[in-house]
Amino acid sequence: MFELGEEPDPRFTLANERTFLAWIRTGLALIAGGVAVDAVRLPIAPAIRVAVALVLLLFGLLIPLLAWLSWAATERALRLGRPLPGSAITLPLAVGVLIVGVLIAVGVLVG
Repeated sequence: MFELGEEPDPRFTLANERTFLAWIRTGLALIAGGVAVDAVRLPIAPAIRVAVALVLLLFGLLIPLLAWLSWAATERALRLGRPLPGSAITLPLAVGVLIVGVLIAVGVLVG
Protein backbone atom coordinates (compact mmCIF):
# COMPACT_ATOMS: atom_id res chain seq x y z
CA MET A 1 0.00 0.00 0.00
CA PHE A 2 2.78 2.44 0.84
CA GLU A 3 4.26 2.21 -2.63
CA LEU A 4 1.04 3.53 -4.18
CA GLY A 5 0.78 7.17 -5.19
CA GLU A 6 2.66 9.97 -3.48
CA GLU A 7 3.63 10.53 0.11
CA PRO A 8 0.80 12.55 1.69
CA ASP A 9 1.24 15.51 3.99
CA PRO A 10 2.40 14.00 7.32
CA ARG A 11 -0.30 15.92 9.18
CA PHE A 12 -3.00 13.99 7.33
CA THR A 13 -1.29 10.65 7.84
CA LEU A 14 -0.86 11.35 11.55
CA ALA A 15 -4.48 12.51 11.86
CA ASN A 16 -5.58 9.25 10.20
CA GLU A 17 -3.46 7.33 12.72
CA ARG A 18 -4.95 9.25 15.66
CA THR A 19 -8.44 8.43 14.40
CA PHE A 20 -7.47 4.75 14.15
CA LEU A 21 -6.16 4.82 17.74
CA ALA A 22 -9.36 6.50 18.94
CA TRP A 23 -11.38 3.65 17.43
CA ILE A 24 -9.05 1.15 19.13
CA ARG A 25 -9.77 2.85 22.47
CA THR A 26 -13.49 2.62 21.70
CA GLY A 27 -13.12 -1.11 21.05
CA LEU A 28 -11.27 -1.55 24.35
CA ALA A 29 -13.99 0.38 26.16
CA LEU A 30 -16.68 -1.86 24.67
CA ILE A 31 -14.77 -4.97 25.76
CA ALA A 32 -14.32 -3.53 29.26
CA GLY A 33 -18.02 -2.70 29.35
CA GLY A 34 -18.92 -6.26 28.38
CA VAL A 35 -16.75 -7.65 31.16
CA ALA A 36 -18.14 -5.13 33.65
CA VAL A 37 -21.78 -5.87 32.80
CA ASP A 38 -21.26 -9.51 33.66
CA ALA A 39 -18.99 -8.89 36.67
CA VAL A 40 -21.18 -6.27 38.38
CA ARG A 41 -24.36 -8.36 38.18
CA LEU A 42 -26.80 -5.62 37.30
CA PRO A 43 -30.38 -6.11 38.51
CA ILE A 44 -31.63 -7.31 35.14
CA ALA A 45 -32.66 -10.75 33.93
CA PRO A 46 -29.55 -12.98 33.86
CA ALA A 47 -30.04 -14.11 30.26
CA ILE A 48 -30.35 -10.51 29.09
CA ARG A 49 -27.31 -9.49 31.15
CA VAL A 50 -25.27 -12.17 29.36
CA ALA A 51 -26.67 -11.04 26.00
CA VAL A 52 -25.64 -7.44 26.73
CA ALA A 53 -22.15 -8.58 27.73
CA LEU A 54 -21.82 -10.67 24.55
CA VAL A 55 -23.02 -7.86 22.28
CA LEU A 56 -20.53 -5.47 23.87
CA LEU A 57 -17.71 -8.00 23.54
CA LEU A 58 -18.55 -8.81 19.92
CA PHE A 59 -18.68 -5.16 18.91
CA GLY A 60 -15.49 -4.54 20.91
CA LEU A 61 -13.82 -7.19 18.76
CA LEU A 62 -15.36 -5.91 15.50
CA ILE A 63 -14.43 -2.24 15.92
CA PRO A 64 -10.62 -2.74 15.68
CA LEU A 65 -11.00 -4.70 12.45
CA LEU A 66 -13.23 -2.01 10.95
CA ALA A 67 -10.83 0.65 12.26
CA TRP A 68 -7.92 -0.94 10.43
CA LEU A 69 -9.93 -1.24 7.20
CA SER A 70 -10.98 2.40 7.51
CA TRP A 71 -7.40 3.50 8.23
CA ALA A 72 -6.13 1.61 5.16
CA ALA A 73 -8.85 3.02 2.88
CA THR A 74 -8.15 6.57 4.07
CA GLU A 75 -4.38 6.11 3.71
CA ARG A 76 -4.87 4.81 0.17
CA ALA A 77 -7.13 7.76 -0.72
CA LEU A 78 -4.60 10.24 0.70
CA ARG A 79 -1.76 8.68 -1.32
CA LEU A 80 -3.75 8.63 -4.55
CA GLY A 81 -5.26 12.11 -4.14
CA ARG A 82 -8.80 10.73 -4.11
CA PRO A 83 -11.77 11.83 -2.00
CA LEU A 84 -11.71 10.40 1.49
CA PRO A 85 -14.01 7.42 2.05
CA GLY A 86 -16.83 7.45 4.57
CA SER A 87 -16.46 5.63 7.84
CA ALA A 88 -17.32 1.95 7.94
CA ILE A 89 -17.48 2.08 11.73
CA THR A 90 -20.16 4.55 12.71
CA LEU A 91 -23.21 2.60 11.55
CA PRO A 92 -22.20 -0.74 13.15
CA LEU A 93 -21.28 1.08 16.36
CA ALA A 94 -24.60 2.94 16.44
CA VAL A 95 -26.49 -0.31 15.84
CA GLY A 96 -24.51 -2.04 18.60
CA VAL A 97 -25.21 0.72 21.12
CA LEU A 98 -28.89 0.68 20.15
CA ILE A 99 -29.07 -3.10 20.67
CA VAL A 100 -27.38 -2.81 24.07
CA GLY A 101 -29.75 -0.01 25.13
CA VAL A 102 -32.83 -1.98 24.09
CA LEU A 103 -31.57 -5.12 25.83
CA ILE A 104 -30.90 -3.23 29.06
CA ALA A 105 -34.32 -1.57 28.94
CA VAL A 106 -36.03 -4.94 28.37
CA GLY A 107 -33.88 -6.51 31.07
CA VAL A 108 -34.90 -3.89 33.62
CA LEU A 109 -38.58 -4.35 32.77
CA VAL A 110 -38.42 -8.16 32.88
CA GLY A 111 -35.99 -8.43 35.82
